[in-house]
Amino acid sequence: MMIFGLILLGVLLNTGAQLLLKAGMGRIGHFDFTLANAIPIGMKVMANPPILTGLCMYVFSVGVWLLVLSRVQVSFAYPMLSIGYIVNALAAYYFFGEPLTSVRMLGIFIIISGVYLVAQSN
Repeated sequence: MMIFGLILLGVLLNTGAQLLLKAGMGRIGHFDFTLANAIPIGMKVMANPPILTGLCMYVFSVGVWLLVLSRVQVSFAYPMLSIGYIVNALAAYYFFGEPLTSVRMLGIFIIISGVYLVAQSN
């Protein structure tokens, strides 16, 4: 059961990182991907606390993932990361008002079913 806790921790760290990156980019706004923008946008990204925090969370999630991979088969662990799709969709709906349509909900149900089946195979 501890392995599921580690996987969930990794997923939550990854989800938190995604949400912080989104929030940080919301502060920066839309920009054109050009060479002229590389330095100004790069400076904004490097000075953006949500983005920096999100990147740190990614580093921690990699550490947790290494712990997971040292304990279980990658063919079991990797599909469990799909839980992140579920958490991200719900969190994006709650924090950013992103739509949670019936098609997305169906997709989430399919993901939950798949994760359940993979978990039963271990």
